[in-house]
Amino acid sequence: MAGASMKDIKLRIKSVESTMQITKAMQLVATSKLRRAKERMENSRPYGEISQQALIAAVRRCADQDVPYLTARPVKRRLYIVIAGERGLAGGYNNNIFKALAAHAGDTPFCALPIGRKAIEKYHRMGVELLSEEYNRVESLSVSRCYKLAQLVTEGYLTEKYDDVWLVYTDFRTMMSQEVHTEQLLPVPRIPAAEDARETETIYELDPAETLQRVMPDFLAGRLYSALCDSFVSEVSARRMAMDSATKNASAMISDLTLRYNRARQGAITQEITEIVAGAEE
Repeated sequence: MAGASMKDIKLRIKSVESTMQITKAMQLVATSKLRRAKERMENSRPYGEISQQALIAAVRRCADQDVPYLTARPVKRRLYIVIAGERGLAGGYNNNIFKALAAHAGDTPFCALPIGRKAIEKYHRMGVELLSEEYNRVESLSVSRCYKLAQLVTEGYLTEKYDDVWLVYTDFRTMMSQEVHTEQLLPVPRIPAAEDARETETIYELDPAETLQRVMPDFLAGRLYSALCDSFVSEVSARRMAMDSATKNASAMISDLTLRYNRARQGAITQEITEIVAGAEE
């Protein structure tokens, strides 16, 4: 019985060691990707901030109340642009995004534009209408493809296929902190100017309303690209932390199993010695 127990423990140790090798390798891959992903995110933020400031300024100066991008209408159907991960093994990263969307949507009918393979799989299983299943890679999505995505979104909004557009993504703050954000993209909310804010006077070649019509796809493309960069860093960071935790747990399990193996081996040796001594006495 002791021999069989020792064999089972030894097999379990080998199995856990194999798992630990995989989690360690995935942790190293995530660590190597993290530096490049953070550089990409930091490079995308200045453009996103400047374009957002320009959009807010144009909205404040637009006196035309009939601009479709600014006019709120009763929400019969909503579009969610959901940025999730390309794969699992990232802790609660993907589930947190899906829970946030479900809580925000409530009973409102919606369609989805999923970005990332996990989001496509999730809403395809749910039977939600998908605007596109083309964007399954977050890491390789370029600015030019974001512009095509923005054109698809604005065309659907102008034809009243949906009445407002929300972006659900994960905002990267620190290695230990990533937070799911739900942000309204269309119609563009009018943000009142702060009393102490000093806006730079912008001279528009075109009317502010026409300027908004032309630059909205560009703004959305920049905003989506910035959110994609944040989301990818958050995913890689969450995966690195999850694999680091899994590696530590595997190491602790190996130590515990090794201790149990040594105790079983010591018990088997003691039993053999006892049997030999008893046989000699007879």
